Amino acid sequence: MEDIILIGGGGHCRSVIDVIESENKFLIRGIVDQKEFINKKILDYPFIGTSDDLSAIFRDFKNAFITVGQIRDPMPRINIFNQLKEIGYFLPTITSPRAYISKSSNIAEGSIIMHDALINSTVSIGRNCIINTKALIEHDSIVEDFCHISTGAIINGGVTVGEKTFFGSGAVSREGASIPASSFIKLNSNFI
Repeated sequence: MEDIILIGGGGHCRSVIDVIESENKFLIRGIVDQKEFINKKILDYPFIGTSDDLSAIFRDFKNAFITVGQIRDPMPRINIFNQLKEIGYFLPTITSPRAYISKSSNIAEGSIIMHDALINSTVSIGRNCIINTKALIEHDSIVEDFCHISTGAIINGGVTVGEKTFFGSGAVSREGASIPASSFIKLNSNFI
């Protein structure tokens, strides 16, 4: 297994840890967050520094994964992504063994496919996306960079989800919809 560090120690981090442990490809070496996490652990993983320490940490660990969640504002995840790439970190794709991903689909770097998500044929998932628990993304759909498709959401066939979009729990798109960038979609939104 390769070593990896996690960036962000909140609730989303705990969910990502569960997926990484079940995938069994990476060994989590620690979590980077704010100074108030010093001497704390998250699910037995130690705090190893702040964002100011990422260049120094890179000497020992080349893989990183962003575990800051995204609801209203994608910018924290985008800023972290850009900082990690500038330093030289590799951001793998993390996939739950309980998820289904069609072999004709493509998942870009730094994205996570959580437990029981279903990605059907010829789907494209952009960089640094969260495809959360039990989300369904149907054939020929595109989810652009920095999106969060939340728990139980359904993206029907041929949909394009613009970058930086939050697509909320239980929301369902109509087939072929084009969702503008930076949208905030909740159950019964007008875009779906």
